Amino acid sequence: MNISKFVAPEIIFGRGSLSQLGESLVRIGVSKVFLVSDDGVINAGWVDQAVHYLHAAGLEAEIFSALSTNPKDFEVIEGVVRYQQSGCDGIVAVGGGSPTDVAKAIATLATNGGVLQDYEGINKITHPLPPMVIAPSTAGAGSEVSQFAIIVDTVRKLKMSIISKSLVPDIAIVDPELLKTKDAKLAAATGLDALTHGIESYVSLAATPLTDIHALKAIELISRNMRKAVADRGDMEANTNMAMAALTAGLAFSNAILGATHAMTHQVDGLIDQHHGETNASILPHVMEFNLPACPERFRDIAIAMGEEVAGLEPGAAAARSIEAVKRLIADVGLAKGLADIGLKAEFIPLLSRNALKDACLVTNPRNAGINDIETIFHKAM
Repeated sequence: MNISKFVAPEIIFGRGSLSQLGESLVRIGVSKVFLVSDDGVINAGWVDQAVHYLHAAGLEAEIFSALSTNPKDFEVIEGVVRYQQSGCDGIVAVGGGSPTDVAKAIATLATNGGVLQDYEGINKITHPLPPMVIAPSTAGAGSEVSQFAIIVDTVRKLKMSIISKSLVPDIAIVDPELLKTKDAKLAAATGLDALTHGIESYVSLAATPLTDIHALKAIELISRNMRKAVADRGDMEANTNMAMAALTAGLAFSNAILGATHAMTHQVDGLIDQHHGETNASILPHVMEFNLPACPERFRDIAIAMGEEVAGLEPGAAAARSIEAVKRLIADVGLAKGLADIGLKAEFIPLLSRNALKDACLVTNPRNAGINDIETIFHKAM
């Protein structure tokens, strides 16, 4: 008997849906909101707009934005102190994956105690979290629907993966309007992150028919819209489709988990503080080449979802079209850099490889990868 489960929050999607923020929090019993964001989102005006909707619903708000692109454990600790001093009884994130991950980590420590390292891995959160609502400002991380929080351990210099159903927010509000203030580089990097989520979840050992539907749809939407979204930040049709792609990819990977690409990028980003999507762009094609022999029929499906013509090709050649399509997309949006170009030194590869073997995302990679395999992929990605 094959038994699987699929977890997801309530989802409110559409242009202008941020206006539902206050009403949503009232519905789940919140009276004072701890709002986590970052300086970029604040400067774009979205936090002011969010606070307006909170006040309109009769809610007070405390704003916390002391976090970085790859959020750190000490930033979370500062947030926990602020949350506990504020008298808030609910948490909101308005922003990309970083504010969302910090919001989830603050919620975890504020109610479960201890240190973040206690919750690294799968299903280690035992006490309920405060009510949570997430409103993403990028089309990439998918954190608004996922059971993941990724935080840098500054001592070990790696990203911890905290995975628990408890981290699935109560409500996700996905308003594509928030995407229009992001620049082309961020649109490219976050879009590539969503593509990686779709691909890795589709070939994951934990994939199910439910996750497959979402993964393939995300891949298709990104292939059709990412170039347009990067080239014209005002193209709201492309932005809306990318917001839907990130959402569906998030639903897929939250339930199917990921693979070697993320197991490796977590280590790189923890070391050199690079944007996660750019690191994915450097590594993803090489992981796909490594994984292809394990599930060529799945990579053939990915090629088709990306618009490749595979009729008449033998299985291996059809599957390889997916890698070619990914490489072209990466080049077209300006992310075709090796790891050396984004600041990684080869001397760190042995350490990064050892740490990648301990990452929870590697468990569901479709092909078993040992230390030599991971090191080889890192060298190819340089």
